[in-house]
Amino acid sequence: MRKFVGFLCLILLTTGSSFAQKKTQTENIILITFDGLRWQELFTGADSLFVDDTGMISAAGSLLDDFWDPNPQVRRKMLFPFIWDVIAKEGQIYGNRAFGNKVDNQNKMWFSYPGYNELLSGFADDERINSNDKIPNPNVTFLEHLNQMPDYRGKVMSFGSWDVFPSIINEERSGIPVNAGFDLADGENLTEAEKMINRLQREIRGPWGSVRLDPFTHHFALEGLKKHRPKVLYIGYGETDDWAHGGKYDEYLWSARQTDAYIREIWDWVKADPHYAGKTTLILTTDHGRGTNKSSWKSHGSSVPDAGEIWMMAIGPDTPALGELKTTGQWYSAMLPRTIFKLLGLEYPDEKAASVISTMIEEK
Repeated sequence: MRKFVGFLCLILLTTGSSFAQKKTQTENIILITFDGLRWQELFTGADSLFVDDTGMISAAGSLLDDFWDPNPQVRRKMLFPFIWDVIAKEGQIYGNRAFGNKVDNQNKMWFSYPGYNELLSGFADDERINSNDKIPNPNVTFLEHLNQMPDYRGKVMSFGSWDVFPSIINEERSGIPVNAGFDLADGENLTEAEKMINRLQREIRGPWGSVRLDPFTHHFALEGLKKHRPKVLYIGYGETDDWAHGGKYDEYLWSARQTDAYIREIWDWVKADPHYAGKTTLILTTDHGRGTNKSSWKSHGSSVPDAGEIWMMAIGPDTPALGELKTTGQWYSAMLPRTIFKLLGLEYPDEKAASVISTMIEEK
């Protein structure tokens, strides 16, 4: 028996088996983004500078009851109950600048396509990615790198509210299915839920021409997760950014809390499913920040001070439960691709990508 075990170990080592080398438990990744969600709301809840515009302070009502408390730690939990009940206890949260814990865009554009390119490819590309035009991304994202590997081919999926995601992920070149904008679920053997979501999306039009309402994105993604069992899933929710551009602070808050509830639903399902439970890391972040006063909060971009200030968080079997990090440090969204590969026990193939977030991974 001892000879057999030794022989088996020799085979694993000489074949370079990932099984022999892997030091992490993560086998699946779910990456989720809130478009344009400020770190200020994440860490302090509804902003007292803006709530008066919605009547939240001047008159009692549902918004006041749902979102306002003088204590910012209470307010943030009212706005993001899943994040502060679960991730703050079992995972890690980066970006509270009150403690000198900084997360920033590496790019200097501070709007969506450059932000998504950076967090998906691992580096900024301000020379080529400098608009939100639907130009196929010349850079290879971590999603595409994984989809090129035998163990992940056909097991990478993406869903997004913004209709530019197929270009950002370069759906045609990468071969990754991207359901975004006003795409419907297609293919054979649609579930009854997919058929109903298709019908409702045809019948219910949101207020924007290039971004669908997040409930459609969420339920398409949840059905895709249950039906196809991908190893890697990326979901890009979009409402928070568009309500902010419209100056609708109340809708911005409602959408932020609804997205928190969507993420709880996904995580609860993952924890209950044997295929994913104990083997899945969930990562949350945003593509850019926003301004900080009554006019600039509605916008972002290189002309808006502080709009490159962002946040990120993770929860999973390899991520120590450090909660809200209160240590001084600097991180970038560009660090996520190499970190994701490290969680999967892989080396990132693009040397241009930023370094690993070492505190996010505890190898066994």
